[in-house]
Amino acid sequence: MQWRVKPVLPVTKLMGAIAVIVLAVAFAAGDPIRWGLAALVGTGLAVWALRDVLVPVRLAADTDGVTVVTGFARRRRLSWSQVERMRVDRTTRRGLRSELLEIDSGDAIHLFGAHELGALPEDVLTELDALRA
Repeated sequence: MQWRVKPVLPVTKLMGAIAVIVLAVAFAAGDPIRWGLAALVGTGLAVWALRDVLVPVRLAADTDGVTVVTGFARRRRLSWSQVERMRVDRTTRRGLRSELLEIDSGDAIHLFGAHELGALPEDVLTELDALRA
């Protein structure tokens, strides 16, 4: 089984990068600080979108274990014996609720949101528990 980034995410990030550049053209005439900030933000969004295109599968699982993406584009294979705990971490701050799938391997904790998984973390946890059993 695989869970991947929703296709709309890299497109949205690239549109954001273009919007930053358009705003810089409109409002940063002759101001090098605004141009620098616009270039920095636009480049950051473009690199973030590139990661989504290059490594769309963030989590894969089978009966032997899970493969998670770490860092920018590295993959790490964890056997089920290496996975100490899996749970959904729910937090509410300022009226906004967030859910993250947490996979604890002892030496690292891997967190995945609904946008990275393309599914609700609770549903992914149910499927992972079924594979693990």
